[in-house]
Amino acid sequence: MSTNEENYKDENNKDINTNDEMVKDQIEELMDEAIEEVENNQDESEVSENDTLKADLEKEKDKFLRLFAEFENYKRRTSKERLELFKTANQEVMTAMLPVLDDFDRAMNEIKKAKDKNLLKGVELIYNKFSETLKNKGLEAMEVKNGEAFDAEIHEAITQVPAPSDKLKGKIIDVVERGYKLGDRIIRYPKVVTGK
Repeated sequence: MSTNEENYKDENNKDINTNDEMVKDQIEELMDEAIEEVENNQDESEVSENDTLKADLEKEKDKFLRLFAEFENYKRRTSKERLELFKTANQEVMTAMLPVLDDFDRAMNEIKKAKDKNLLKGVELIYNKFSETLKNKGLEAMEVKNGEAFDAEIHEAITQVPAPSDKLKGKIIDVVERGYKLGDRIIRYPKVVTGK
């Protein structure tokens, strides 16, 4: 081979070597970039995975707190309902006993007119025992007086009559039937006559 050919080969080899080195450098750069990108993606995926887990945890925590608050409200409501039920559990029995109590009142008034002291004492003992028993169970008579202002919320007007005086217009003239409360609840409204 001639020197020219050798020179040409050497230059070709140098060019090839230089090209090979350039390609190697480019490949190394691309690999470095790819490795960095993968590492960044892993960091991002770890961060995003942590964020996702934190968000899920917050959601579950919020659900738990809401459920706990709902349960507390349920307990409070049911205990209040239970107390109300205990107070008024015997309302039907008390309502059924009211006519008997009215009959006792009428009997007491008639016995007082008869002036038989022994009979009056005996009936008074039974009446007092009966009314005390009902009172201990929560029954309370509503006090309504003649001349008191009529209130449709707590009185039941059965009739109106001409008022004997101007002061009694719109006021209670007579109480026909007593009213009773069981706890805070009115179980029978007092029946009254009002003046017009």
